[in-house]
Amino acid sequence: MNNTDPVSGYQTYDQPPGHGRPARDQATSRRIALAICTIADVAAGLLGLWIVLYLLDANQANPFVEFVHGMADWLSGWAQDIFTMDTEGLRVVLNYGLPAVIYLLIGHGIAARLNRA
Repeated sequence: MNNTDPVSGYQTYDQPPGHGRPARDQATSRRIALAICTIADVAAGLLGLWIVLYLLDANQANPFVEFVHGMADWLSGWAQDIFTMDTEGLRVVLNYGLPAVIYLLIGHGIAARLNRA
């Protein structure tokens, strides 16, 4: 059986096991990719959680809400006030949502590249 259009990251049928990178290198690369995906997901999750807490008018004196807000501010510091709207809710969604999307795209893109290499 000859597979001429393999899905990236999977062994083709006509290649013997172990073709290409050694198994140890592949396992290490996959672990690093998983760690990068996890970090990107946590960062985007914190930003998304802050957006939800803000839109639901959470008590900002609560320690958990303060923690999430502080982490979201730190993670999105480079993107603060890119969008300046009169509507406060829309401003928060855009200024915290953009970094969340960028973290996901970059993190998962790097991980996919590591898995392909």
